[in-house]
Amino acid sequence: MKLDEEQILDYLHILKSQHKTPSESFFKHTVYGLRYAYRISGMKEMRVVLPSIERPKKLPVVLSRNEVRQLLKAPKLLKHRLVLAMLYGCGLRSFELCNLQLKDLDLERMMLHIRQGKGRKDRYVPLCAMQVRGLRKYISAESPITWCFNGNDSEGNPVALSTTGVRWIVREARKHSGIQKEVTTHSLRHSYATHLLEMGLDIISVKDLLGHADIQTTLAYLHVAQLGRQRPFSPLERLYNY
Repeated sequence: MKLDEEQILDYLHILKSQHKTPSESFFKHTVYGLRYAYRISGMKEMRVVLPSIERPKKLPVVLSRNEVRQLLKAPKLLKHRLVLAMLYGCGLRSFELCNLQLKDLDLERMMLHIRQGKGRKDRYVPLCAMQVRGLRKYISAESPITWCFNGNDSEGNPVALSTTGVRWIVREARKHSGIQKEVTTHSLRHSYATHLLEMGLDIISVKDLLGHADIQTTLAYLHVAQLGRQRPFSPLERLYNY
């Protein structure tokens, strides 16, 4: 039995409207798969138009400066505190932190070389004196080989720390810090960008430090950074103060 174009479109409509669909990405790739199937079957006239997928406009979770301090002091291990300090202090993505090698640390110049970030782009970000002191102490005590932060494989051999390991460190730190916000590895990157803007760094420099290809991605942080001619306030703050 052959399906006509209308039946295919009806199927896609049902698929799109069902909440049990795994994700919008799943639906999108279903359409792409159908397009490919039509092409290799010589059915060029059967075009499937991909409906526009409206992305949820969610603002990122941003920690206050005091919450960042609470999070950084929560872990007992220096290595774990450094992982958090690198995520926040350098605005690293989780996989970028895992890929860090000792050769990427320029402790004399206080710079970090991030190789092959998102979009396979390299970039440099500054380290602060506190990070440099912590890294020197950690390297002297732990003697990591190749990778800046090591994990262990099933046989106990040192390998690069996994993104799962990074998420565990962040989750445990959040639990012991008492912070109620939903904190993820990316929350620290969001906080890095927002705090830099609030501290006066220009948006173009923040874009370069984050490794964004498009300034529009960076502009999203203007919605959460407390900037502008007057800092936003609650009317209750002034209701009884004349």
